[in-house]
Amino acid sequence: MPSSAVPSSAQAASSALSRDADFRRLWVGQTASQLGEHASLVVLPLIAVLTLHLDVGQVGALRAVGQAPLLLLSLVIGAWVDRWRARNVMMLADLGRALVLTGVAAAALAGGLDLPALLVAAFVLGTASVFFDVAYQALLVRMLRRDRLLRGNSALEGSRSAAQIGGPALGGALVSLPSASIAAVSNGLLFALSLVSVSRIRHREPAPEHAGRASHVWRQIREGIRFVAGDTSLRAVCLASAAFQFCFAAVMTAYLIFLTGDLHLSGGAVGLVVAAVGPGALAGSLLAAHLPGRFGYGVVLVSAAAIGNGAMLLVPVVRGTPAVTLPALVAINLVSGTFGQLVNVTVMAVRQAVTPDRMQGRAAATITFAGMGLTPLGSLLGGFLAGELGLRTAILVAAAGTMVSPLVMILSPLGRLGRELPMPEDR
Repeated sequence: MPSSAVPSSAQAASSALSRDADFRRLWVGQTASQLGEHASLVVLPLIAVLTLHLDVGQVGALRAVGQAPLLLLSLVIGAWVDRWRARNVMMLADLGRALVLTGVAAAALAGGLDLPALLVAAFVLGTASVFFDVAYQALLVRMLRRDRLLRGNSALEGSRSAAQIGGPALGGALVSLPSASIAAVSNGLLFALSLVSVSRIRHREPAPEHAGRASHVWRQIREGIRFVAGDTSLRAVCLASAAFQFCFAAVMTAYLIFLTGDLHLSGGAVGLVVAAVGPGALAGSLLAAHLPGRFGYGVVLVSAAAIGNGAMLLVPVVRGTPAVTLPALVAINLVSGTFGQLVNVTVMAVRQAVTPDRMQGRAAATITFAGMGLTPLGSLLGGFLAGELGLRTAILVAAAGTMVSPLVMILSPLGRLGRELPMPEDR
């Protein structure tokens, strides 16, 4: 496959990106959408607790229903996104989420809000969010030249990281407003802002293949799976992601109990430890705009995965009073978040570079499905290991398992990528 060089002047590429009006509109829309998405993850459960007085099990079910589309529908959504214009998909997703939250507000105001209605709302919101997230990744590739993709990804992933930090806080602030109806409507306004910004994008996308022919959906899904499985780099991304997500889910199952049980941290301290990943992820997004072009994509991927995953090996050795353990855990999570996000952005740039435009949605969805599909089993494994070996040993074993991810990269073409990315012939 022919190659395309990384831009010789990073400053020139960054300046050109900042002058791209369509990219700015995409960036504003994606930022507003991400804020709304992460705020709704707090707003809906808190409305359920404050308005319906649900118990912990019911709130857990509500959250699970909202996350279910990621596993149940991502492959189908990836095929659909490749069949439609990504801008239109994003607009419909924004409109749907704004209307759902308006409906929740109306039901709360009328006193007709109940758990089944909230479960339906959570599922629709989750489905629309998967549509939007797959579509904006596809639209970015269709809008930007290859020499600007890494910086474009860095900007968008930086916004997503900021939303992961600020969205839950914003959601909590919205629920503190005088009524649940106002909180839901205010959350919906973020999606309305995204809709307005995305609707102003003027870039003309090529007509998708097989548009309107529903009989081809399953064939396209199979094509997407075969494409990812048949490309050595994308196959390695799937294997590395699956290994990491499986083991990381096991780590987190024991980790949260470890913080409160063994280390006796308060709820506020636990929140601070977990939140430290956010600023690290923001820093990782900024580093991703520069490091791969300087040191090479393979070097950055392998070293960042090894450092970020390896940081979690230090968790089981943390001991002492909260005055000692809290700064240590915050530092570990900062390192893990920084290098983990550096891997995420760099992998996304590789995936976009080696994937033809017509396959972008399916490739993104297939990799997401492969990476996240094993997380429930990982969570079960974490609980089993904690019961059999104790919390510290369980975390150590599961964290050691995440090191399979950089090992897969080393043994695959990913680890040999230089400062240039390959380009598919039919791009």
